Amino acid sequence: MSALLEQIERAQRWRRIRRRLGVVVLVLIVAIAGIATYILLSPDGVSDVAVIRIDGEVVTGDFSGGGYVGSEYIGREVRAAADDPLTRAIVLRIDSPGGSPAGAQEIVRDLEYARTRKPVVTSMGDLAASAGYLIAAHTDRIYLSPDTITGSIGVIWLFPDESEWMETEGKRVEVVKSGDQKDITSPYRPLTDDERLYVQALVDESFEDFLADVIEQRPVERAQIENARLIRGEEAVRIGLADEYGNLFDAIEGARNLSS
Repeated sequence: MSALLEQIERAQRWRRIRRRLGVVVLVLIVAIAGIATYILLSPDGVSDVAVIRIDGEVVTGDFSGGGYVGSEYIGREVRAAADDPLTRAIVLRIDSPGGSPAGAQEIVRDLEYARTRKPVVTSMGDLAASAGYLIAAHTDRIYLSPDTITGSIGVIWLFPDESEWMETEGKRVEVVKSGDQKDITSPYRPLTDDERLYVQALVDESFEDFLADVIEQRPVERAQIENARLIRGEEAVRIGLADEYGNLFDAIEGARNLSS
């Protein structure tokens, strides 16, 4: 009787072991299938290269869409790709007229974090100018098309003046302020001469930082870009603002090669 009980217990034990092994095998199969799906169906057709799109005007903030892209949104994607062990390289796909210097500077910090871990490459679309170019300058290689528009390496600050229209319409604004320049950006009056000099100094300081940063990152001469002109892709390659012609898929392949 005891021998029969032992035989039954052994059979039950073996059935439990087989069930557990079945669960483990199933989990492994699901995991392998998930990895295979990730590899075969990942965005842009590649799994080992992360493609991050910078579409629209660069600003600070955590959002993307409506013609704007936020530095926090891009920074988070960049850092996630940098820390992902399955990602060998990163490609930025830039289509941007520029935007906030501060927003671009925030993204640059995240790019420098990423570049300590893996290659980062830029693919320019129709337009990658001003702050959009500053971001691209902090990557390991820049691809564009001959008719991509880039450059515009400069700083601009607009001050709309509606004072004449307001006077014609009989409108007035009473201002109570704590300092002479507190309302310097208001549209109901023009800048004073002193304010104009002050604002020009701010713009010049920002421009010098921008220019020095680009020259440090790229083999380009100051005289080629200091007038803040827009530059066609073909010339950009010739003067050192970009590296070679290619579309997004060329940039992906180039990034993969850099990671080898």
